[in-house]
Amino acid sequence: MSTILDILGASIIGLVITLIIINLNIYSNQVKYTSDSNLTLQGNAKTLAEIIDYDLRKIGYKYKGVAIQTAQANEISFYSDIDSSGSVKLVTLTMSDSTKATSTSNPHDRLFYYIIGNDTSSGSLGMTNLKFSYMDSVGNATSVISSIKYIKAETWLESPDKMGSDYEKTYWEITVSPRNI
Repeated sequence: MSTILDILGASIIGLVITLIIINLNIYSNQVKYTSDSNLTLQGNAKTLAEIIDYDLRKIGYKYKGVAIQTAQANEISFYSDIDSSGSVKLVTLTMSDSTKATSTSNPHDRLFYYIIGNDTSSGSLGMTNLKFSYMDSVGNATSVISSIKYIKAETWLESPDKMGSDYEKTYWEITVSPRNI
């Protein structure tokens, strides 16, 4: 009888150890997936930030006249020799509505449109919102294009897939004073 109890006890202990190992493996995989998703989200935020930062600093580069053409909350258009090719082009930064970004399961993400002349590039990058604010030389908000001296860009990004019950989120902002306006 004691042999049967020993075998039964050893089986229960073995089962508990096996369950602990399985739970540890599941937890490890979840942490890895979340970490990879967060790293991708941060990389996308960095890419978007570099594009917007570079472009805003180049507003009016090699252009004579009022460089900014559109200054709205979620869109800016301006003239610039953005790629230093010797040719001034109209550059537009904007986003779509949430129905256009169908490549992810996130219902909030939108396409980021980067338009130079007649060339349009777009991608989701997980962006859910893009907001521009415009300020005059003393930092007061303005909607008068000719008085814009500072531009604040804000972006909100979310992961393409849920992490647990919600999407990973990140935020980035910058205020730029373009030299050529």
